[in-house]
Amino acid sequence: MATVSVVTDKEFETQVLKSDTPVLVDFWAAWCSPCRMVAPIVEEIAKDYQDTLRVFKLDVDENIDTAFKYQVQSIPTLILFKDGKPAERIVGFKPKERLVAQLQPYIAAK
Repeated sequence: MATVSVVTDKEFETQVLKSDTPVLVDFWAAWCSPCRMVAPIVEEIAKDYQDTLRVFKLDVDENIDTAFKYQVQSIPTLILFKDGKPAERIVGFKPKERLVAQLQPYIAAK
């Protein structure tokens, strides 16, 4: 079963930007209530698309450089990276169906 892994500023390039597979990054913080609401949905997406999508969480309080580089000003922010570049950005809480609908053009079901 796929799980959501943690990524840091130091690992971001190798884990996300150089991935051959699309990567969804959940930019979050422990104090953020909407982030805690979206977390189980992100876990479900990681499980549902484990063969075609990698999923990471990046704590914006501990990884300021990456959050700044990708202009994350509100959390939760989900950014889908494909071929090393941001392909889709989702800001705020959304139900699973809406998240999947936005991600679907970039990922395929198992």
